Amino acid sequence: MASTSTSLIPLRGHGRKASFSSSPAKTALKKALRFSFSSKSSVVICVKSSSGAVKYNEVVVDEEMDKIRRLQNGSDVRGVALEGEKGRTVDLTPPAVEAIAESFGEWIIKALEKERGRPVEDVTVSLGKDPRISGASLSVAVFAGLARAGCLTFEMGLATTPACFISTLLPPFAYDASIMMTASHLPYTRNGLKFFTKKGGLTSPEVEEICDEAARKYANRLTKVSTMLNSPPKKVDFMRAYAKHLQDIIKERVNHPIHYDTPLKGFQIIVNAGNGSGGFFTWDVLDQLGADTFGSLHLNPNGMFPNHIPNPEDKTAMALTRAAVLENTADLGIVFDTDVDRSGVVDNNGNPINGDKLIALMSAVVLKEHPGTTIVTDARTSMELTRFITDRGGHHCLYRVGYRNVIDKGVHLNQDGVETHLMMETSGHGALKENYFLDDGAYMVVKIIIEMVRMTLEGSDEGIGSLIKDLEEPLESIELRMNIISEPKYAKARGREVIEAFRSYIEECQLKGWELDACGDCWVSEGCLVDSNDSPAAIDAHMYRAKVSNEKNDEIGWVHIRQSIHNPNIAINMQSSVPGGCQLMTKVFRDKFLLASGMDKILDFSQVDKYAKLGKMG
Repeated sequence: MASTSTSLIPLRGHGRKASFSSSPAKTALKKALRFSFSSKSSVVICVKSSSGAVKYNEVVVDEEMDKIRRLQNGSDVRGVALEGEKGRTVDLTPPAVEAIAESFGEWIIKALEKERGRPVEDVTVSLGKDPRISGASLSVAVFAGLARAGCLTFEMGLATTPACFISTLLPPFAYDASIMMTASHLPYTRNGLKFFTKKGGLTSPEVEEICDEAARKYANRLTKVSTMLNSPPKKVDFMRAYAKHLQDIIKERVNHPIHYDTPLKGFQIIVNAGNGSGGFFTWDVLDQLGADTFGSLHLNPNGMFPNHIPNPEDKTAMALTRAAVLENTADLGIVFDTDVDRSGVVDNNGNPINGDKLIALMSAVVLKEHPGTTIVTDARTSMELTRFITDRGGHHCLYRVGYRNVIDKGVHLNQDGVETHLMMETSGHGALKENYFLDDGAYMVVKIIIEMVRMTLEGSDEGIGSLIKDLEEPLESIELRMNIISEPKYAKARGREVIEAFRSYIEECQLKGWELDACGDCWVSEGCLVDSNDSPAAIDAHMYRAKVSNEKNDEIGWVHIRQSIHNPNIAINMQSSVPGGCQLMTKVFRDKFLLASGMDKILDFSQVDKYAKLGKMG
């Protein structure tokens, strides 16, 4: 265990709000135009009337506030932190981050005061980050904002998203809250913030509340972020403690009869960290437990991600890992995303396991331990996966897309008395009830490694891939995107208009053979938006799924349409068990819905049109 934080004396940030002297409007305008962090941003000019009341240019104020609100992406904050993306301007600036961090600090303090029924002091917040090159300057902004709010701050340095949450629980650290600075697998120009309390990740409505408050601060503040902190954050080595936590789980659950402390002796495991934060898992977990990690890839952090996108869904990442596994005859390959809240694996035969296959693998492991449990996934998973789960005695609950939605659904089901041990989205986000309902890519891999060792101890040499050898795959599967043609501030409303028009067309029988799908505990016919319990979850993006049949009532497949939480576009997922089925459904979608409804006027549907004509992409 790393040295404990109790031996350190944390330094307090300023609880008092900083005050700024007023200046004439022209001076403020000139300063703002020289503002190195956001030279293109609009300026809010304050003019005092004879009565002394301050009046604001409401249009400009709204524009400034919208800049912050648009940074919210579901339960995260994400934006462009560096120039380099064509058509995208920098919007995640240090002033914006400072305002958001300050509002988060204030939100935490208020929440703790409400929970404890008294004023609170010495509220502690940790910050971890992935290796993005914008991390250093934005970290200063986070600490400045938290100091303004009156929080004690702790710098974890290079860390993972799951580790940030665990830092609120694991003694002796047990911070009141934590922030992870990451944009997951997005390009090096992006960055973002994820927020945690001891109860888990914040919800979309909570982040919206924080961003609303931050928007007001940002719109009324003509100042740079303070880079001079009288009380700098205290540096802590939490990742060593987190790695020890994962080591102990493997040792205890394998309980190796011969070498307890090195249960991975004799196994070769290759890790592809994608130059993100996942290299620690090789050095501080696998190597320490006796594994041979020769052949591992891209372990050193590099915020430019020079080799490939750190993403278990990325074809290059999977292909390189597969090649390394086969070349070294390894027992397992692991692919992490940048901040290690997602993972994928490659079995000993070089078979990539991600998406539905990864959900099936985790389902097989969890159903061994918890027979009959419910497994929650998003509504894009295949009918074949449903059969795989039910054939093993499990129950499959389809829910709305978005990893936070899927996890929260599992939490609610458990609260309602429905035993639910696994929640997974096809992107690789997966959470387990036994691990605080946390989407932790490293913990997911730990579960798979433990099962692999157990199988070997029981005399099996088939490898982990044998657990899903009877999982069938859909004959056809495609994802298409339609960009929304609109100003960013109107894009969400335009997207909702398209999604609701799709629902109306089906309900009014204007798409023959198309029927809004139902899936048991919640209803896709309500857009996977209406829950069966008494406290339905808030809607963060509208979506529907439809079953599609031909004139003979034979099922062709399904179509799922949804707003993107992160970008101004609409995603369409299709699966079919009929040759040419996806192209057929795309033609109907284009001709009978997009063109007939006039929705084509507000959408760039070139991908849809191309697939309808050619039956393929590329």
